[in-house]
Amino acid sequence: MPSVKQQLLAALAAELATLAPDTPVAAAFESPRQAAHGDWACTAAMQLAKPLKANPRQLAERLKAALLATPAFGQWVHAIDIAGPGFLNIRLKPAAKQQVVREVLAQRERYGWLPARAEAMIVEFVSANPTGPLHVGHGRQAALGDALCNLFATQGWRVHREFYYNDAGVQIETLTRSVQLRAQGRRPGDAGWPEAAYNGDYIQDIASDFLAGKTVQADDRRFTASGDLNDWDGMRQFAVAYLRHEQDKDLQAFHLKFDEYFLESSLYASGRVEATVQRLIAAGKTYEKDGALWLRTTDYGDDKDRVMRKSEGGYTYFVPDVAYHTTKWERGFRKAINIQGTDHHGTIARVRAGLQALGLGIPEGYPDYVLHTMVRVVRGGEEVKISKRAGSYVTLRDLIEWTSADAVRFFLLSRKPDTEYTFDVDLAVQQNNDNPVYYVQYAHARICSVLQAWGGDAAALAQAELAPLDTPAAQALMLQLARFPDVLAGAAQDLAPHDVVFYLRELAASYHSYYDAERILVDDEAVKAARLALVAATAQVLHNGLSLLGVSAPARM
Repeated sequence: MPSVKQQLLAALAAELATLAPDTPVAAAFESPRQAAHGDWACTAAMQLAKPLKANPRQLAERLKAALLATPAFGQWVHAIDIAGPGFLNIRLKPAAKQQVVREVLAQRERYGWLPARAEAMIVEFVSANPTGPLHVGHGRQAALGDALCNLFATQGWRVHREFYYNDAGVQIETLTRSVQLRAQGRRPGDAGWPEAAYNGDYIQDIASDFLAGKTVQADDRRFTASGDLNDWDGMRQFAVAYLRHEQDKDLQAFHLKFDEYFLESSLYASGRVEATVQRLIAAGKTYEKDGALWLRTTDYGDDKDRVMRKSEGGYTYFVPDVAYHTTKWERGFRKAINIQGTDHHGTIARVRAGLQALGLGIPEGYPDYVLHTMVRVVRGGEEVKISKRAGSYVTLRDLIEWTSADAVRFFLLSRKPDTEYTFDVDLAVQQNNDNPVYYVQYAHARICSVLQAWGGDAAALAQAELAPLDTPAAQALMLQLARFPDVLAGAAQDLAPHDVVFYLRELAASYHSYYDAERILVDDEAVKAARLALVAATAQVLHNGLSLLGVSAPARM
């Protein structure tokens, strides 16, 4: 049916160009608010009324007559009704809706995908400093980032997944000191224990393994401990490698891999930070005041200028961010998306200002940002705030162990990123329709059960005669299947993977309604084949959508 839609849109575009050659109006269909009004609606007549100084209903009559005379509308459209001030309500023939079944069964995993394009893009997400396990906020980032990468892949982009982390600085010094104190036999609560130190049990694990001279292997580094309490640098490197390894295990439990790990320290070691500062100075975008170096970020819409180099020495944290994002541009990523917590909101304007001030042609809105709120975890009706593993927060691995990777991904993607979310552990493990991920997965498993009971050759369903699919329940389900490509395109454009979650719940509901309305394994072979083809296509789209979210589509539950 997407191919049918494209044919009809092309015919609409041609007629609009004839009707109003000097007034460009996009050819588009909308979904009516009420199904009784038709399958699609078109508002072009109302959009053209003012520029053409014409009555919108009269324009609608002219456009209706012109469209019905085209081959595409003649083949696929049953009727066009005019409603209100000039809506065109389009009713499709059953054959038009049935086309989607053939398209899904022919394209399978690639249904809804666009052809590959030349551009590459980068998505930076999780980017947790190696100072502790990943918390549930990082889990929300992981789910968002991976789903967005998958969505943009469906739109033809080559997507690069990147994890950026700080392996130096004050937090790493605090981590190293915390490990050293534990290795010396001191514990949180002892006299003189630093207030800023990390208190989780994982710190004792690092200290014990360091003293034992163990080797740790992470995705991006390997290090062997010396066991020497005075080996500060070795202890720092071991602690970072240890926690990177722990984070890797969290990510593996989440079935997530990155293409590249980018170290903040490399920006200093390579001279990129200093070169970025000197370029901004040479461009006349900085000034000295009160012993500090300032960037004129107000020239680019910021509410005040920002300090780059503090009076006591050292760069503020947004300076390496500017250097880092410059590398993204230089690596050819003309589209970049950052997934970060809402606490990063204040850095957006200054990073973008620094990038524009460099004079490299980096556009005003580079990079794009998706900001997310933190996640509350409720278990047994009470909020869970502390993990024995981490000491002060619930870890991602805790949440996965309590529920499942599927539930964590689906739940964390079920709301807009910038809305507060409460993760209900008890709901996530329920095996009933109140649990949204179970509800969707069960629809897929239910179809697999029907196909298994049939026992025929599923590939042969692609050739089934679909004329029997003319009932209201079947046509409603086919219209849902036809929405999938537009849902993917819209979710990618709006950076909104939650739209896919909403769609899958609606598709599952449509299937459950269809299953309740019509028996599939009937005696009539032609009817049975058509209905099996429809449900097989539904299973494929459910599988495709769940896969985009990183969620499995089980064949039995």
